[in-house]
Amino acid sequence: MIELSDDKARLDVARIHGWLAGSYWSPGIARALVERAIAGSHCLGAYQATDDGAVQIGFARMITDHATFAWLADVWVDEAARGQGLGRRMVGWFLDHPDFQGLRRIGLTTADAHGVYAALGFAPLARPERYMERLAPEFLAMLKAAS
Repeated sequence: MIELSDDKARLDVARIHGWLAGSYWSPGIARALVERAIAGSHCLGAYQATDDGAVQIGFARMITDHATFAWLADVWVDEAARGQGLGRRMVGWFLDHPDFQGLRRIGLTTADAHGVYAALGFAPLARPERYMERLAPEFLAMLKAAS
């Protein structure tokens, strides 16, 4: 059985840092930055029961003003637990949560999980010409190097 919990005290920050530091969207991210991101977000952990308690096998976070807008970020499922719908379940947990009802817009970016998000109602930008972004020079250089 896999349990979902938004209790930040349960998060395995070392494990989350390892996942994110190895991801395509934040390679090499510093642990201190992951800790700040967790502190400023509504986080969700997914936990697999074991004989010794529970091990964290998933993570996701939502950044929001709790009124009009939210940004879904850092959705991660441990490789051994992929293909079982856990990513979709974690995102659905946020979409069903009372704190996120009535928001006008929830955004995200993905390079490889469009089908997961489309099944939950996400779609390409309705007005992409209106969107802009400001990237830190180091992050822009990292993106260009990865292209």
